[in-house]
Amino acid sequence: MNSPFPTSAGAPAAFAQPETLSYCFFGAGSMAEAVARGMISRGLCGASRIGMFNRSGGSRLTELRSAYGVLTAETPEEKEAMLAGADVIVLSMKPKDAEEALRSISHLIDGSKLIVSLIAGLSIRTIQALLGTKAAVARTMPNTSSTIGLGATALSYSPETDTEQRAAVEQLFRSIGLITVVEERLLEAVTGLSGSGPAYLYYIMEAMIEAGMEMGLDSDSSRELTVQTVLGAAEMMRATGERPAELRRKVTSPNGTTQAAIQLMQEHRVAEFFKAGMKKSAQRADEIGREIERSVLGEREQT
Repeated sequence: MNSPFPTSAGAPAAFAQPETLSYCFFGAGSMAEAVARGMISRGLCGASRIGMFNRSGGSRLTELRSAYGVLTAETPEEKEAMLAGADVIVLSMKPKDAEEALRSISHLIDGSKLIVSLIAGLSIRTIQALLGTKAAVARTMPNTSSTIGLGATALSYSPETDTEQRAAVEQLFRSIGLITVVEERLLEAVTGLSGSGPAYLYYIMEAMIEAGMEMGLDSDSSRELTVQTVLGAAEMMRATGERPAELRRKVTSPNGTTQAAIQLMQEHRVAEFFKAGMKKSAQRADEIGREIERSVLGEREQT
């Protein structure tokens, strides 16, 4: 079965040269798009070395081909050829589809391939169990800001990943933002913090825009002021290196306007509920992974 990816003359692509690798995204949702777009826009590799497919095919794949020039696969034969020819397989399907999907490609996985998982909650040992082999696996938790090169991605590796494979993964995710390597047991915490984090901020920004409009601003002005306020606050924290509590103190005069707002938020325990929500996100990521683990590894290994 012929690979759809371009090949280099001579030896197969080496992980020491990530730009020569071929990538196949198994799943074509928003996170897969964010990562692929970042790879292309930051020059990590050409679009002809990125393949994508999903369960439904159709208009979604047409959209991705048109927007980025990536390769896509529709038929089972095309999908298998794309997977077989890839150096790096990026698992980007929904968690509920992971078990069936990974079992279906187990016959294609050999020691030359690197598996990169974007699936929240799915442990390395479960991925390897579903694939039926101790494959080299990088488990990651990026966020959607990756699409504009401002992502935050945590990485964990299986013992089978070598130095060159790890370097390739880190170059991939550096092309779309900041990276940090953590122990796998901390990835659920990362999900609760930065993985779901953009949505929390959008939620707050929604409220800020609505409040501005309720106080008489038009929608455009309220939106622009909200965006610039959030952008400026984040950049101030990054540029100064100061703790957020100290930056907050500097703009909170006793008995002033900001103090009035902060006091009301404290009375309503906004910070406590915000932290509880983040922990709930991390808990749900862990629950999703354990649900799949129970199916794959059996109840005995869970105790």
